[in-house]
Amino acid sequence: MDNSLDFTVAIPTYNGAKRLPKVLEKLKAQTNLENITWEVIIIDNNSSDETAKVVKEYQHKQFLPVNLEYMFEPQQGAAYARILAVKEAKGELIGFLDDDNLPDNQWIAEAYAFSKDYPQAGAYSGQIHGALEVEPPEYFENIKQFLAIREHGSKPRLFNPKNLQLPPAAALVVRKQAWLESVPCSPTLTGKLPGLMIQGDDYEPLLYIYKAGWEIWYNPAMHTDHQIPEWRLERDYLLNLARGCGLATCQLRMINAEPWQKPIIFIRTLLGNLRRIIMQYVKYQGKVKTDLTAEFESEFYWGSFLSCFYWLSKTVKHNQSSLSKVNP
Repeated sequence: MDNSLDFTVAIPTYNGAKRLPKVLEKLKAQTNLENITWEVIIIDNNSSDETAKVVKEYQHKQFLPVNLEYMFEPQQGAAYARILAVKEAKGELIGFLDDDNLPDNQWIAEAYAFSKDYPQAGAYSGQIHGALEVEPPEYFENIKQFLAIREHGSKPRLFNPKNLQLPPAAALVVRKQAWLESVPCSPTLTGKLPGLMIQGDDYEPLLYIYKAGWEIWYNPAMHTDHQIPEWRLERDYLLNLARGCGLATCQLRMINAEPWQKPIIFIRTLLGNLRRIIMQYVKYQGKVKTDLTAEFESEFYWGSFLSCFYWLSKTVKHNQSSLSKVNP
């Protein structure tokens, strides 16, 4: 008996007990789904709050018109939660929502329709709007893409993976077939961890999907609000975010590189970001600390510069581990 469905909404969450009810309310309000079979799965990524209890309460009262599943992923990192979601999803399409993403009422319907119109789309995302707790600061427009906000206009278009121009995992839809055929079971970049803010876990699966021949698209008909609390606009958080995004740069560029290209990418990434750091210093004449946008950019460039050594360190460790297995 075929138990497959058309669509799975997968919600990875960490300590999301207070945020999940809003997401579930938005899923209950989805429309135009008469001809679409779907489900919702929540992946609890080792939460320490009452996430499990909240989900069980919604299951008990059969809040959604479709099946609501709860799964627990003890290995910390959003990448592991997504891998479990793909493994367990019954949908041919998997729509990822973070626990602070509020989808428009047509989100599932528009995502499903797009899959029919663009069969080569292995993954696609839509418009992600910022829902801020406070008035946006002056610098917000310059950094909003780092906060998973994407508004690329009213026409569908291809992303450019070769230049790391890709959508975030928030409100991303992937074809299960494309993921299973191309994405490794063990991620290199796992997502934010306590004390470790290295990003890139959003992009890594997409680069593998693209490498396998699938296209990555932007679908403007899909709308999602990304809730952004005030603390995510504070200086310390933003600078850690910028450094973490930068630290993933070299690793991401190596995913689709041929062996002979890797030394070239290493040198270009190293020297290119060193040049940016120097240009930044000259442009602001040492006053980077007084301009948050400039400071943010500087942290990103430093992270990208250091990403070369991060990649090199991981490569050396991997090679040593491989040799020890061959020669115990």
